[in-house]
Order: sequence, then C-alpha cells, then structure tokens
Amino acid sequence: MRTESQIIERILSGLARRAAGTKPGWLRLGIGDDAAVLRGTFSARGGRNAADLVLSCDAFLENVHFLVDVHSPDAIGYKALARATSDLAAMGAAPRFFMLSLALPASRTGAWLDNLIKGMARAAREFGMVLIGGDTSQNATVIMNVTVGGDVASGRALTRSGARPGDRIYVSGILGAAQLGLQLILRGLHREWKWKKLLEPHLRPNIQLGLGRWLAGERSIRAIASAATDTSDGLSTDLTHICQASGVSARIFTAQIPAVDVPKSLARHRFNSLELALHGGEDYQLLFTVPAAQERQVPKVFRGTQITKIGEILRAKSGRSSHVIELVDAAGKKTSLTPKGWDSFRTTSHKQ
Repeated sequence: MRTESQIIERILSGLARRAAGTKPGWLRLGIGDDAAVLRGTFSARGGRNAADLVLSCDAFLENVHFLVDVHSPDAIGYKALARATSDLAAMGAAPRFFMLSLALPASRTGAWLDNLIKGMARAAREFGMVLIGGDTSQNATVIMNVTVGGDVASGRALTRSGARPGDRIYVSGILGAAQLGLQLILRGLHREWKWKKLLEPHLRPNIQLGLGRWLAGERSIRAIASAATDTSDGLSTDLTHICQASGVSARIFTAQIPAVDVPKSLARHRFNSLELALHGGEDYQLLFTVPAAQERQVPKVFRGTQITKIGEILRAKSGRSSHVIELVDAAGKKTSLTPKGWDSFRTTSHKQ
C-alpha cells in the first residue's frame, strides 16, 4: 500500500515534471507545500502594493471526512470551507475568495443543502471571503471540492522549507482536541449531552488566520517564522513535512506539548492525551519555527490563542532516517517519533 506522499510524488513525476521542464516565471511556489503561490499577480490590498496570489484546494467527502447521519449539514458546510482556508493561514495569506464544486444525491438538494450553505456562508463571513464560482453535479454520495484564494505581500509567503538548525519549534492552541471529538463520535458517545462541548474542535475548527499573517510579517520588516504548516494531519506527520522540506531533523519534549485534557470521567475509554496530541489530525492550528534570535518576539498568547514552544530544529542525520524526529519524555528518555497522523491511503483511517 502506497502512502499519500508516494502518490503525490507519482503524480508529480508523471504530470507536472513532464508538462514543463522549467518552472514558469510567474510561479513562485508550486507543488509540495500547503498552497501554491503565484508571483505578484493580485492586488486585493487596494492596489497600493503588489501581492502574491495564494491558491489551494481541498476535497471533503462523505464517509471519508464526514458522516451525513452524524454530522449536521451546517457543521459540514462550515468545516468544508474552514479546513481549506487553513492552508492560506499556514502560508500567512489573507483569504479573499473561494470556489465550490459540489456533487450530491437528489434527496439532499432541499433543506439539507440549505443548511449546508448556511454553515458555509457563516464561515465565509467570518473569514472575509466571497464565492466566485464552481460546479454542481448529481452523485450517490456528497462530494465537495473547495478552492480557496488569498494574497500575501510579495515574497512573504510562509513555507515548510525555511526551518534551520537551532530554530525553535512552536505550536498554537491545544493539540488532539479534534481527534478526541472524532473518537467520541466513532464510539457513539456524541449522543450524550455532557460531551457536546468536546465535539466542537472537531465540528467547527478555529483556524489561525490572524496568527498566520502575523508570522509572515504583515506588520513588520521581516517574517517572524522561518517555516510553517497547519496541523491538519497531526503533529508527528506535519512536523515530518517541515523536516523533509527543510532538510533537517527535530527534537520535541513531551512535557511541553499542549495536549488535550481528557476528562477523568472518560478514563474507562482509555484515551491517551499524548497520543491524541502527537497523531490526531484536524486541529488546524499552526506549527511553526522561529530563529533563536527572534524567539523573544513570540508571545505566550496571541489574540486569545495559546502559543507553546515544544522543541528545536536539529541538523539532519546521516542515513535513510535523515529527517528523524527525536521525542524526549519527562525523564529525559529519547525515542524516535514515527509519523502516524492522517494518510488518505492507509488501510485504516481515523479522519471523519
């Protein structure tokens, strides 16, 4: 069974590299990051300064990412736009517009669709985005593809490839909260009213648009972050993405990871907060690195969101496991962290 990264590499080798031998001048950043960046092609900022256009797309599928008998159409609509727009936050871009391709059964073209659009419209207002086009079709199950666009000051987009040895590793928010909510749903516990609040991070993620723009240096001479991504696939997998793109390794400390607090009354279900934080996806927080000389600029709280330093970037090791992540527990014991976050092509999935 191939992994998602191997599938992407296969597509890149068979299509993108053969279609154009050299990168066109208008393309600042292509395949391999949270979004693509087109050089100086957008001026939504009032025409005062040239800005780069940032584009991304995201699929949202029934029975893969959501269950229509469990998730409300309002929550599905909100999350469909939020999860796609989180890619713009990871690049430090301001969201501007989106396009929606939607296929669904005829039985869901009435009240269910109205509520889906209601949730998506609420997200669009919250993010400051407008719908500019799309496509519709009939299908046996609900399939959505959302394309999002935004802008960032020319040359300022954050990428996964800028981390350097000595940089500090930070994460926003609490990790594992969305995965805990998903597990409650998969175990049928979502029907109990006392756990409703724990479902919110899974149903309606709080994406970090303001933080992304600040990290890209929206109000400063240069960017604060050297590299960034969002925690859509889980800390272990998303930090691996940064390490591979930057050609480095990393060390993180378990005691410093802001793991979700699992209520004691759920103890019999044996949820492991650290495992949820390391491998649970869909938190849509920002994982970023900052040069040591600039770490004093990073606040402990940014507009109400907790910011936590969890480790540091190391030089790449030699050998096949050159981008290994070293996990250090409270007793100082070191182990290698295997990425076990979301992968669309694994035989067993955990993302709904």
